[in-house]
Amino acid sequence: MGGFPGERLWNHVLELAGGNRVLVDHAAYPEYGPVVDGLPGDFTHLSFYPYPPENLRELALSSHAILVCGGNTANMLAVWRVHGFDAILREAWEAGVLLTGWSAGMICWYEAGVTDSFGPQLAGMRDGLGFLPGSACPHYDGEELRRPVYTKLVREGFPPGIALDDGVAAHYVGTELHEIVTDRPAAGAYRVGPAGEESVAVRRLT
Repeated sequence: MGGFPGERLWNHVLELAGGNRVLVDHAAYPEYGPVVDGLPGDFTHLSFYPYPPENLRELALSSHAILVCGGNTANMLAVWRVHGFDAILREAWEAGVLLTGWSAGMICWYEAGVTDSFGPQLAGMRDGLGFLPGSACPHYDGEELRRPVYTKLVREGFPPGIALDDGVAAHYVGTELHEIVTDRPAAGAYRVGPAGEESVAVRRLT
């Protein structure tokens, strides 16, 4: 998801997950307060501080969905890898657990992404989990630097990929893009390549 979901979009996520047990990962921004207030679901909050829970793998595999919140993507990936959570996430994905998230929780699944992990100026990062091919950019309409930075990076050799406005979600089945959905009336999605961007069809949830 390009940014924080509205309730209609979130309900669609739960429908796809087939249940409401959601493991919420805060590794990208552990100091941030409650991030799912107002959203329906049976939430279990995961923290790696001062250390991860002993039943980390069980928590992940017993969830209907794993939700990754926004924040510092590079720091989050480092924490996951130190504790083996990257491998657990792949196991959960292959077992049919729905993986989702916004901002850092969007780009982490791809090979590469545009991030503010290293400062507000934005930068390309090629260190994603690589579950999905190519690159991704969230907040395409929500932050003024996202579009020019992403299109410039891709034009200069960064992996091509997908950009999502806030409140837009890309639904993948395996590694194939199935559809793009939103509950916002004018939000969009784009494929970004060396020649520029092109709009992608978006289904409006009603």
